[in-house]
Amino acid sequence: MIKKMSPSESDFDIPPKNCYRMVILGSTKVGKTAIVSRFLNGRFEEQYTPTIEDFHRKLYSIRGHVYQLDILDTSGNHPFPAMRRLSILTGDVFILVFSLDNRDSFQEVQRLKRQIYETKSCLKNKIKENIDIPLVICGNKGDRQFNREVQPEEIQQLVAGDAQCAYFEISAKRNENVDQMFQTLFTLAKLPNEMSPDLHRKVSAQYCDMLHRKSLKNKKLKDIGEAYGVVTPSARRPSVHSDLMYIKEKAVGGGQGKESTRSAGGADSNEACFLTPVASVKNTGFNKTHKETSSVQTLTPQTLSLRAQPLWVLDQQPLISTFAQRLVPPVT
Repeated sequence: MIKKMSPSESDFDIPPKNCYRMVILGSTKVGKTAIVSRFLNGRFEEQYTPTIEDFHRKLYSIRGHVYQLDILDTSGNHPFPAMRRLSILTGDVFILVFSLDNRDSFQEVQRLKRQIYETKSCLKNKIKENIDIPLVICGNKGDRQFNREVQPEEIQQLVAGDAQCAYFEISAKRNENVDQMFQTLFTLAKLPNEMSPDLHRKVSAQYCDMLHRKSLKNKKLKDIGEAYGVVTPSARRPSVHSDLMYIKEKAVGGGQGKESTRSAGGADSNEACFLTPVASVKNTGFNKTHKETSSVQTLTPQTLSLRAQPLWVLDQQPLISTFAQRLVPPVT
């Protein structure tokens, strides 16, 4: 008998309204993954590894309520425009990252901010309701001020007059202003401040499982009252099909998409690994060449170059593009 080592999302009965997705966007080599690493485990990796897409999930227990936060760390190369548009459509809160010593990365953030607002505005017209877009722009690599190429006046023009947008100059390397940035983002999203890294107790999956079982027996347990968070191991990105259905239900059902699809907690029974590097997988299920025990699915250009066949996602691009364009026209 295999002992259960980690709690599943269904064990905690997470309300759909408490499930959110945070999307991190920006050019390559600006520190998106470093910010995510600081958020999840407080560490900084010196070695740079190009990201295709990473998916993480964190569960919180705060003041008697349970929250699920999915984190999507996107590629800076955005080789698949339809996938980027899908990430924007399914995102609830956004972090746009540029490097203070790279003007091109700042110009990319300007384009991304415009794309997010235009894409979400199209969705707003479909569902006939207001859509708030909590967004924080980060000027990373503040430890390289002597090489600065982007001036504060330019940044101020980008965020001026937007109550749902904030700006922070941070250093993921030195861990400067990172937690304050997340606190502001969660405040804009009307989420508990305790979701920020420094304001909750970080526990292991084993401890979280034990705490959950104790909470079922004793609701007045002292530990249950404090805020704690756990990074779920073996988290898998919801399938493209799940994301498309979520957007379809949100557009057709008047904004009720989160009440069903998002609360499913991730992988469905027919789910394929996102950006699977095996062409023959198509819709046959989870890619068995990936270890299911891996906490993060990361594909690098080196990994992709090992496959002579086209990516599964390339086979699906016409479907994704057609479906997404029906809901939200491409932003030029």
